[in-house]
Amino acid sequence: MSSPDTRKALFQIHFCVLLWGITAILGKLITLPALPLVWWRMLLVVAMLALLPRVWRGLRNMPWPVVAAYSGIGALVALHWLTFYGAVKLANASVAATCIALAPVFTSIIEPWVAKRPFQLRELLFGIAVLPGVALVVGGVPEGMRLGVLVGAMSALLVAVFGSLNKRMVSHADPLTVTALELGAGTLTLTLLAPLMPFLLPALASPLWVLPDLHDGILLLVLAGFCTLLPFALALVALRHLSAYTVQLVTNLEPVYAVILAVVLLREQHEVAGWFYVGVAVIVGAVFLHPLLNRRRPVQHPELI
Repeated sequence: MSSPDTRKALFQIHFCVLLWGITAILGKLITLPALPLVWWRMLLVVAMLALLPRVWRGLRNMPWPVVAAYSGIGALVALHWLTFYGAVKLANASVAATCIALAPVFTSIIEPWVAKRPFQLRELLFGIAVLPGVALVVGGVPEGMRLGVLVGAMSALLVAVFGSLNKRMVSHADPLTVTALELGAGTLTLTLLAPLMPFLLPALASPLWVLPDLHDGILLLVLAGFCTLLPFALALVALRHLSAYTVQLVTNLEPVYAVILAVVLLREQHEVAGWFYVGVAVIVGAVFLHPLLNRRRPVQHPELI
C-alpha cells in the first residue's frame, strides 16, 4: 500500500502535468505571435525568480564554465519554446502537444551520444514504432497546418537535445538557479535573434517589442506563474517520493491532457480529421511503453516545458 506522502506526490505530479498541458491552450488564447509570447514568458519567469535570494546565492557560487554551459542550454530552451508556440500558431494546440510526444523518440537517439553510453537497439525499435502514428497525424491535419507539424517536430527535437544536456549537468547547481540562468540566457538569445528571424525562420518572424494588452498580459502572468514556476516547484517536491518510472509515465500524459483540453475548450476536433486522433493514440501508446525500457533511470529535476 502506498504511503500518504507517495499518494500526495502522485497527485502533485499529475497536477503539474495538467498545468504543463494547459500551456498549449494558453498559447492559442494569447493573441501575441510566438516570438514576443515566448520572450515575455521567459522574462516574467526570470523576474519572479530574481526575487529569491537563493537564486542569487546560487549564481554567485557557480563557476564560469558552468554558467556558460547552462547559458548555452538556455538558448536551446528558448528555441524549443519558440518552435512549440510557433506550432500552436501555425496549426493548433492539439498538433503542438502531439508533436512534443515525439521527444522521447529523439531522446532515445540523442541521449546515448550526449551521455556517451552504448546505443540500444530496443530504443531504435521504439522510434520505429512511433512512425505510423506520425504518418496518421500528418495525414489527419489540413495541408495548411502541416508546416505547424514540422515546426512542432523541431520543438520535440530541441527538447531531446536540451533535456539530455540538462541531465548530464543535473548535479552541478540548484535547480531554481539553473532555471533562472537558462531562461535569462534564453531571453537574451531571442532578443539577439529577433532581427534575424525573417532569414532564419520566416514563418515565425514578427516584431519582438510588442506590449501585451490587458487580456494577453493576464494570460502571460498565468503562463509564467501558474504553468511554469508553480509546477516546477511542486514537481521538485513530488520527485522526492516517486520513482523515475512513475514520474515518466505520468509526464507522458501531458499530450493527452492537452489534446482533451483543446477539444473541450477550443473545439479543435473540428479542425482535424479522425485519423489525427488515431495517430495521437499510436504515438502516446508507444511513448507509454518507453519507460518499460528504462525503469532504472535516475530521477531528474523537472524539465522546462
